[in-house]
Amino acid sequence: MRGAVFGSVQSPAVRRGVVAALATASLVLSAACSSGGAEGPSGTGAASPSASRSSGSPSPSASADLPPAKGSATVVSTLTEGLKSPWGLTALPGGDLLVASRDEGTIHRIDGESGKQTLLGSVPGVSPAGEGGLLGLAVPSTFAADGWVYAYFTTASDNRIVRMSYDENRPAGQQLGAPDTILRSIPKGNIHNGGRIAFGPDKMLYAGTGETGDTGLAQDKESLAGKILRMTPDGEPVHGNPEADSVVYSYGHRNVQGLAWDAQKRLWAAEFGQNTWDELNLIEPGGNYGWPEVEGQEGEDGFIDPVAQWKTSEASPSGIAYAEGSIWMAGLRGERLWRIPLSGDSGKEPLADPQSFLDEKHGRLRTVVGAGGDRLWLVTSNTDGRGEPTPGDDRILLVEVG
Repeated sequence: MRGAVFGSVQSPAVRRGVVAALATASLVLSAACSSGGAEGPSGTGAASPSASRSSGSPSPSASADLPPAKGSATVVSTLTEGLKSPWGLTALPGGDLLVASRDEGTIHRIDGESGKQTLLGSVPGVSPAGEGGLLGLAVPSTFAADGWVYAYFTTASDNRIVRMSYDENRPAGQQLGAPDTILRSIPKGNIHNGGRIAFGPDKMLYAGTGETGDTGLAQDKESLAGKILRMTPDGEPVHGNPEADSVVYSYGHRNVQGLAWDAQKRLWAAEFGQNTWDELNLIEPGGNYGWPEVEGQEGEDGFIDPVAQWKTSEASPSGIAYAEGSIWMAGLRGERLWRIPLSGDSGKEPLADPQSFLDEKHGRLRTVVGAGGDRLWLVTSNTDGRGEPTPGDDRILLVEVG
């Protein structure tokens, strides 16, 4: 059962959701994913850590302060409710949040203490359909000085990334300037539009894209689909990218919707599988993550195996965040929050088997963002056309983790 009372303290039963499956020939694969982006009804399955690793980059020293093998995650409050198809979420200096509505094409500011919603405005050019619409949001470290808000969205012809000036002194609903497009011509589809954007520790902008259902695009380095992209805040290729004059950072992805960096500044990405395995990947510049040639941990030369994998019924991962020594991953179809404890050594990840929390307590979970220390903001996704909304959906929950 899912709670629907605004502001109430909720204490879901914490339990291990899976026993890690060994990567052996005796593992039985269960195909449980819908063809529409792995966001169908919930089912059952298992998670498994990777049995093999790429040696393409040096491993940093393991941290002496490792997270415990068993953790916790408890919803301590509901910040706000009544959101419609929320997707992107980003934190502002001072603790307030910006949240995007995929289907309505609007951005609201959420007071980080009271939960009050203020409409900034609508983003012109958004063309919502299927899994497309107004998706990821991000603000740079220079936000206090320049006021830029970045957004990834679907138009009638493509997916693109824009930035808009934000002036909170203007009337509500009119606080966004005209979009300045920094990257266009990312292929679009009814499914697999990717959409997550985030600024990395290097102050560059990263974007996760999908292959739009056209699987061959993921292996085509000339296409922006099925990739992780790295660019300057102006949308230009970054010096040091795998290929000069290209924003492509890694390829062979099916549909990347989660991006986060850990304490060692390593980039992690969550990715939808098709019929068998969803993935959590440790990203290497220029790495090929296999789609559509491989799905999950195949151990094939030339492809990088995921660090952990889940049956599609248990995950369908979207947003991820790093906190308390672990990656935290929101599950849509799986309707749960996954914890993947890290060792800090790239050749020995994960530290322990993934754990699930909040199983089927709050419905589909779309986005997770750090709220400082041992707390996370968690966005539900029950009004996106694939969930079963209850009164008050959708919500932003404050979760305490450890």
